[in-house]
Amino acid sequence: MESVRISWFGKHFGEEPPLTGKEARLKRSRGAGTIFFTGCNLHCVYCQNFQISQQGTGQNYSIEELSQIMLDLQNQGAANIDLVTPTIWHEPIKQAIIISREKGLKIPVVWNSNGYDGAKIIKEMAGLVDIYLPDFKYSNNDLAFKYSGINGYVEKTKATISEMYRQAGNLKLSKQGIAEKGIIIRHLILPDNIENSLRVLGLIKEINKNIFVSLMSQYEPVYKAKEYPELNRRITKQEFEVVHNYQLELGLVNGWVQEMGSQEILLPDFTKQNPFG
Repeated sequence: MESVRISWFGKHFGEEPPLTGKEARLKRSRGAGTIFFTGCNLHCVYCQNFQISQQGTGQNYSIEELSQIMLDLQNQGAANIDLVTPTIWHEPIKQAIIISREKGLKIPVVWNSNGYDGAKIIKEMAGLVDIYLPDFKYSNNDLAFKYSGINGYVEKTKATISEMYRQAGNLKLSKQGIAEKGIIIRHLILPDNIENSLRVLGLIKEINKNIFVSLMSQYEPVYKAKEYPELNRRITKQEFEVVHNYQLELGLVNGWVQEMGSQEILLPDFTKQNPFG
């Protein structure tokens, strides 16, 4: 029987505000119905989720069990189904979404990936995924190979995100400010790699300047990052400001900027029952 490997699922409050279901008038969040899948098609030396992406932490679930998890999260009031690193499990996930829709799943489905999915996989998810939340990590294929061990990153990721944008368009919110459809692109600033970030922002603008961008400052030298001297520190305030200012110069004004110093709050520990507790 086909199955998936899941490391954790539950209501998660660490995503962007429209994804956690934060209602401005009520000043509270419903939480994203997050499902963390084990394994990844990238091998990032600085991965903050290395316990699950590289070390295999998790348990196996059938497609039917995955479908029931989705429905249970909806019943718990989650704002969406937030599928984290789903790429290598896209076939059973696709089947689980179809089963869940037939059984009454109505909340949006979020495809929360590293962006290196490939347009072919994203085309297969058309009509099943409502919101795409990809990373755009690199503007240089040599850098992608050095830090993530993969080839052809820039071309594949840009084609992937372009297909995501074609399907979902710019972010659409409900009257309560909750995300219903669209795309948000995340970019994590790496220390001593500011030129990479500037070029990534330029590539994003080439897709559409109105795309919502989530600029992230939470880099922490974990996993194998200490083996790379340039990565063995957090980013500086100056590095962050250079990237953010360039983002504004490009006219990429939609989205969110992560506050400096949020690393301790956001780093999960998947050896605990609640990785975010």
